Amino acid sequence: MSKKIISGLTLLLVAMIWGSAFVAQSKGMEYVGPFTYNFSRSVIGAAVLLPVIAVMSLIRRRSPQKNSYSLKMTLTGGLCCGAVLFPASALQQLGITMTTAGKAGFITALYVVIVPVLGLFLHRKVRPKVWVCVVIAVAGFYLLCVKESFTVGKGDLLVLCCAVCFSVHIMVIDHFVSKGAEPVMMSSIQFAAAGLLSLAPMLALETPSLGALYDARLTILYAGVLSSGVAYTLQIAAQRHSDPTAATLIMSLESVFSALFGWLILGESLTPAELTGCGLVFAAVILAEI
Repeated sequence: MSKKIISGLTLLLVAMIWGSAFVAQSKGMEYVGPFTYNFSRSVIGAAVLLPVIAVMSLIRRRSPQKNSYSLKMTLTGGLCCGAVLFPASALQQLGITMTTAGKAGFITALYVVIVPVLGLFLHRKVRPKVWVCVVIAVAGFYLLCVKESFTVGKGDLLVLCCAVCFSVHIMVIDHFVSKGAEPVMMSSIQFAAAGLLSLAPMLALETPSLGALYDARLTILYAGVLSSGVAYTLQIAAQRHSDPTAATLIMSLESVFSALFGWLILGESLTPAELTGCGLVFAAVILAEI
């Protein structure tokens, strides 16, 4: 099996984890504030990777092959990714309090449109077929988010801004992994940085308590271990062998999974127009990968 296919399947798993995490994030907001939630999940995400880093370092030291990873690029990349991940996660968490988990997933996936545009500024060529898929995806997002009065809710706008930040995050990852950054260590560093950045607004704007954190423990652990520690690390590793635009199209399937899990677990429903939008997004992703 080629590295490209393995990367595609890995990113599909990432999309499934992220889609289900929208449900956990939505439930977690019933107990703690957005910055408290993000601080907690980021700390867990960073910590859960430390044993993995230790084992991988031991294996590399015993391996006769030369280590091709750059410590400087890993550290710099982790800090830069964390600096972008902080506003992206904060905007998403705030937006989820004002919209449904399913809709938040689809709006977040707008990075499928934004990344190719950002790539043009970096002189990246985009295949014409991808632009056709982007148009189909935009039509799907329109049916999902825009109301009859042609207005978009405040929560939807916050999640839209989060999509812009996640687009930059994807491009930053692509830059540093191509420069030799070690994926797992860079992922742990980015969570540590995002957690530290969440600490000040958490203490200034919220009143975190051990009781509230205990009540939200399952949702925080799910988001911290799986969504952060596992999924983001898999994303970084898979993007080493995948084009950024193709990667975003696969990961945008998180929107489909978020709607599915929102319906199964939270009982959220979608109108016929919103369901049509889901179908168009799914079709765009599949067409881009064929």
